[in-house]
Amino acid sequence: MMKINLKSCLCVCGSLFLLFLAVHYWNAVASLAGILIAAARPLILGAVIAYVVNILMSFYERKIAPKSKDKLWQKARRPVCMLLAFLTVILFVVLLVRLIVPQLVECFQLLLSAVPDAMRSLYAWLEEQFQISSFLSGQNFSLPATDLEWRTLIEKAAGVLISGVGGVMNAAVSVTTTAVGMVVTLFMSLIFMINILAGKEQLSDQFTRLAHRALGERILGRVLHVLAVLDDCFHSYIVGQLIEALILGSLCAIGMTLLRLPYALMIGAVVGVMALIPIAGAYIAGAIGAVMIFSQSPMQALIFIIFLVILQQIEGNLIYPRTVGNTLRLPGIWVLAAVSIGGSVMGVIGMIIFVPLTAAVYRLLGEWVQGIRIAEPVRTCRK
Repeated sequence: MMKINLKSCLCVCGSLFLLFLAVHYWNAVASLAGILIAAARPLILGAVIAYVVNILMSFYERKIAPKSKDKLWQKARRPVCMLLAFLTVILFVVLLVRLIVPQLVECFQLLLSAVPDAMRSLYAWLEEQFQISSFLSGQNFSLPATDLEWRTLIEKAAGVLISGVGGVMNAAVSVTTTAVGMVVTLFMSLIFMINILAGKEQLSDQFTRLAHRALGERILGRVLHVLAVLDDCFHSYIVGQLIEALILGSLCAIGMTLLRLPYALMIGAVVGVMALIPIAGAYIAGAIGAVMIFSQSPMQALIFIIFLVILQQIEGNLIYPRTVGNTLRLPGIWVLAAVSIGGSVMGVIGMIIFVPLTAAVYRLLGEWVQGIRIAEPVRTCRK
């Protein structure tokens, strides 16, 4: 039977009082929380980048002379591996941009050049079916006849859109301010990332000692166990998704090349990137690829859709279970629920984050239902 003493009563009363203040002054609390999160945004972003880069850095540290006793290498090992990890990420991003952007610009140019002919064909069909010309003449509206008239119409539409958001100057000032703010935030985040990766062992030790003092050994063991499960799920998910994206993008590019479909490398890269988004990524990639190929050949666009559907079946039944599914051990229904809820709450970022988060909750609930106790009171996360 639990003992009731003065300390327990004070803790309960203090917690209830804080809960009352949070509920009664919710708007002020939410505003203060928003200000604190905005102020800590560079630190939060730096910690997220550090977690992802740490996966590569730890890999390099395990592979590049891990048992060397040279004192110079021991001092330079962490900075060298950190630099290699960061360069790997930059190289990957640059490669994606070089694969995607040029062909994407070419496709948009092709689509824009095809708009007048497509609109004329649509107008001819509407005229044949519904005699739309009589309706348009009654509304004092006529379809542009030449490319110059189309260009003038597009420029007017762009002018209306720009003026609708406050004019060219206001839009330029807003874009410039946002860009400068993003650059400053990213720069500060990179500084935080470097410091976190450089002293991750020291930070982990400081957190453990502080939490041990505040929570006690028993509660600390449970907290560290939860953190270890979260770390394992996120680590497995990130590595598995990256491997799956690489395999799927490569298979898509190879298959499109064999089928002689246009934009093979670019669409393969898009499919690989979109594969990082569970479930919805396949549909997004399919829509982008189909629109791009449709600008050259509707029949080839249909062939691409059929090919992608077959590839998705292979990916869902053979690739995904071996790269992600077995490590997360999360049933498909919960993956779908995590993607739906995450997308509603945080958009694309939520789709990505909620899957490993749901896997961690699912694993912890399974341990609780089975009555599994933590054998070791203190358990650290992956370094």
